[in-house]
Amino acid sequence: MRILHKGRQSEKSLFFKYYKWVLWFSFTLYFLTSFFITNKPLPLSKTRVSGSKSSLASRVLFESVNKTRHKSKPKNPAAFKDLKIFVYELPSEYNEDWLSNKRCSNHLFASEVAIHRALMNTYDLRTFDPYEADFFFVPVYVSCNFSTVNGFPAIGHARSLISSAIQLISSNYPFWNRTQGSDHIFVASHDYGACFHAMEDRAIDDGIPDFMKNSIILQTFGVNYKHPCQDVEHVVIPPYIPPESVRNTLEKAPLTGKRDIMVFFRGKMEVHPKNVSGKFYGKKVRTEIWRRYNGDRRFYLQRQRFAGYQSEIVRSVFCLCPLGWAPWSPRLVEFVALGCVPVIIADGIQLPFPSAVKWSEISLTVAERDVGKLGGILEHVAKTNLSTIQKNLWDPAVSKALLFNAHMQEGDATWQVLGSLYKKLDRSYKRSRVSSQ
Repeated sequence: MRILHKGRQSEKSLFFKYYKWVLWFSFTLYFLTSFFITNKPLPLSKTRVSGSKSSLASRVLFESVNKTRHKSKPKNPAAFKDLKIFVYELPSEYNEDWLSNKRCSNHLFASEVAIHRALMNTYDLRTFDPYEADFFFVPVYVSCNFSTVNGFPAIGHARSLISSAIQLISSNYPFWNRTQGSDHIFVASHDYGACFHAMEDRAIDDGIPDFMKNSIILQTFGVNYKHPCQDVEHVVIPPYIPPESVRNTLEKAPLTGKRDIMVFFRGKMEVHPKNVSGKFYGKKVRTEIWRRYNGDRRFYLQRQRFAGYQSEIVRSVFCLCPLGWAPWSPRLVEFVALGCVPVIIADGIQLPFPSAVKWSEISLTVAERDVGKLGGILEHVAKTNLSTIQKNLWDPAVSKALLFNAHMQEGDATWQVLGSLYKKLDRSYKRSRVSSQ
């Protein structure tokens, strides 16, 4: 009997030993299967333009995604309700090749690069399956062709480059043709948006190319009256300022530190017109500022370039933001981010993201014809409600809404762009199909 009892114990022990191994193997198989289902690799066969070489952008994305599987990823915000964007993989000559010049990703027009990068890194919003996309982002960099004469971006090639990209995607995918591009997104971060010219009269004459008129344009140009260069579905976005430059400046001089300059402006202020058109830069507003206030101790006006100008902004109470050739300026973003009250002198300008940035509470608007009254206007504000304006301006959420980050953050400029796109979901072919069924 003892021998029989020991045999049964041995069998029981062996049974539990194998049972534990089977259980362990089952759980391991379950978790591995779940991992690969929820973290499926980039379906290159669906994202590659047939017949084209794989772009550097997509290779970088693939490596980035696989290296960060175990890191926390930005979640699809509940406010966007499963918004999905497909980013076309174009040959590198449309985008990544331009980055050989470092200015391409850091100058005032670089929002075209910043938005592309942010979308590439926003895993839950970006889809690799174009059939589940609400919108299609076409990443073409057209403002990185810097002139060898004056260093300014030359955008004469913009129309042909974008037209070529559209020809490529419409020939290799069905998505452009089914809507004539109405659910496709482009960035036009230039003086007059998709009119692609720095001079307003020429921009108006050229107009927006027909092949872009059905699409959504993310553009820095915006006015609150009818204008041919915004006669298209569009979202007004801020010009690009590198967020790291703002952080570096604020590390040396805090936002709430001493401000010993009352009124600041550094930039082009012509005494006489110096361009072939014979026109004054900025409709002569800057010339008037220089003539009236150069020598006024309240005004710190400088006409020369200075690499460390952000250190002057953070010391200033009021910062003048007059129009140039176009009404918008990158100064506006810098002034907000560095806590200097923007004084906007550009009649009819449409400012970005008004639902997130209450412009009337953080800035002043002065009519172009009232430049001669600037001194009195700013003296009055300084004696009355300056502290209230500064309190509103120094709210971290305000500057965050105007800055683009490589990895989207809640409330930042890319977040605001997506919020604006969500309001345009009536242009989504996928959702219109669902609602009609």
